[in-house]
Amino acid sequence: MSTIYCVSSYVMEGEYEVMGEDQDPGRSIKVLLADDHTMFRQGIAGLLAGYGGMEVVGQTDNDEGAVEVARRTKPDIVLMQVQMPISKAKENLRRIREKSPPPRVIIVTMIEDPRQVRELMELGVSAYILKSASAEHLVAAIRAAILDPKSKSVVVGMPLGLLEEAEDGSGGVLSARELEILLLTARGLSNHQIATRIYLAEGTVKRHLANIFEKMDVRSRGEATRKALLAEWITIHDVADDLGGER
Repeated sequence: MSTIYCVSSYVMEGEYEVMGEDQDPGRSIKVLLADDHTMFRQGIAGLLAGYGGMEVVGQTDNDEGAVEVARRTKPDIVLMQVQMPISKAKENLRRIREKSPPPRVIIVTMIEDPRQVRELMELGVSAYILKSASAEHLVAAIRAAILDPKSKSVVVGMPLGLLEEAEDGSGGVLSARELEILLLTARGLSNHQIATRIYLAEGTVKRHLANIFEKMDVRSRGEATRKALLAEWITIHDVADDLGGER
């Protein structure tokens, strides 16, 4: 079982801030980009060039194409999105990792599913980064994967408590949307206020809350909040943040 290290704003602290003593300063980290959005790939390529020490050696618009491009270009890092169906993406990930030496793989995605994170980590993914993360997060993850290959796997943008629930095989793992609604509920927002804040119909918010209560085996908002705090799915700081907003 992979050890997962959840990071947020402090990802650049400690060993993730430096390039490492063993790095050859004359050799760039070779990166392959696999994403179906051309502008996103171009943006990442420009970003990595700006930071230095990294070179984009190939690009493709899907994870299946990444298998062939990786064979030709022999990258150190494959930076790829997860495309559906997930079973096919996992098979392509296995094929990429079969190369010798296997490249490190970093997933950059908008999919916030704790169970999927766990499954991909078990296949050898070095980092799972949401597209809402900062450039510093991404660069730090790339450098850590190469310069400290024995380091813990990195997940950016997801609470550790949810990932631990997924590891335990719990059936009560909340989705990212449910966690967002739970947090807004803990802040005291009504269903109508939550719906307005996250652009959902009020009925949809009610259905999400019903699912949250069922998964958490609770009967009230207060009980759900207390249980989430004890499980460290949310923190007191999360609840206190933005209390000056819509109430």
